[in-house]
Amino acid sequence: MPHFFFDTDDGEVRFEDDEGFELPSINAARIEALDALPDMARNKLPDRDRRTYSVRVRDEGGAVIYFASLDLVGEWHVPNVNYPSR
Repeated sequence: MPHFFFDTDDGEVRFEDDEGFELPSINAARIEALDALPDMARNKLPDRDRRTYSVRVRDEGGAVIYFASLDLVGEWHVPNVNYPSR
């Protein structure tokens, strides 16, 4: 089975996967990348109203074969909102 590496970026921290794992096809790697994005957004609650999460898939030779991103955008619709800090 082919071996794939999944590099991630949550808008603050970039992680380069040096272990990866085997999957049956490049389409399976694509699905893994897309499935990872909502989990990344859930695990890293935004401290601002815009954040982009991304996953870059590399093959065994290190070539990027797929890239996926998720843009999270929040927008207030009321004037003068001061939201509490965490």
